[in-house]
Amino acid sequence: MRSILVHAEDSPAGSARVESALSLARATDGHVTLLVDTPVSRFIAVDAMGGGTVATEALKEELANDDRYAAAIDVRMARQDVPCDVVRTEGEPIDAFKDAARLVDVVVLGRRDALAGDLPLAIRAPVLAVNDAAVLTFPLSRVAVAWDGSSEAAYALRCAVPLLAKCAEVTVLTVADAPEGYPATDAVTYLSRHGIKAEQHMLQRIGAIEETLARELVMLDSELLVMGAFKHSRLREFLFGGVTRYFLEDPGGPALLLAH
Repeated sequence: MRSILVHAEDSPAGSARVESALSLARATDGHVTLLVDTPVSRFIAVDAMGGGTVATEALKEELANDDRYAAAIDVRMARQDVPCDVVRTEGEPIDAFKDAARLVDVVVLGRRDALAGDLPLAIRAPVLAVNDAAVLTFPLSRVAVAWDGSSEAAYALRCAVPLLAKCAEVTVLTVADAPEGYPATDAVTYLSRHGIKAEQHMLQRIGAIEETLARELVMLDSELLVMGAFKHSRLREFLFGGVTRYFLEDPGGPALLLAH
């Protein structure tokens, strides 16, 4: 993972994700691109007759603030031991990141960022959703992989190989009644072919699948959970809940590597 795109914004949470991206770049000899986006369209209101009004003063202030931040972080990144650049955009965030992520290996976001749920479905790269209050430091010590045999889980596992290669403990978690089409041991076998030793934990389901996984993650003290994103539709997860939504909304859980 040498081409790293990070959502940069002037906030404590933004600082944590930038530092996480820098740590990843140091571990992989990577390059960090910081995307500072001001969604201009959010300052435009359209009435029922098709006319529009622009909150001009608010837009000018927001643009000026983000311009100052982009200039300041560009200076700060120049002092880092990691090659970095800053990209300035003024589009809707999902579109801005889709454009910027065409040739990146991973996108770093905050786990509570609305983009963390949308972006895995929009790009062909994994999303690393980190906690707002803590920097994720690489190489990692303890990583868990949620494995249910789905194509989403398989893609996430393949994406995670560069992160798992230097990890001290890798645990593959399978809820007993969840696999659909592939043996639970397939993930461990796949990792072994990349020189990664992983343990397999078969979990007896108690309550929901996400609750079963969450209890095991606490016991393992995992820093990162690798998982396929939104095996079910976003609408279904919004209405009824689901594994992806559960872990994105869990402020005390590990960071997530999501791929769809």
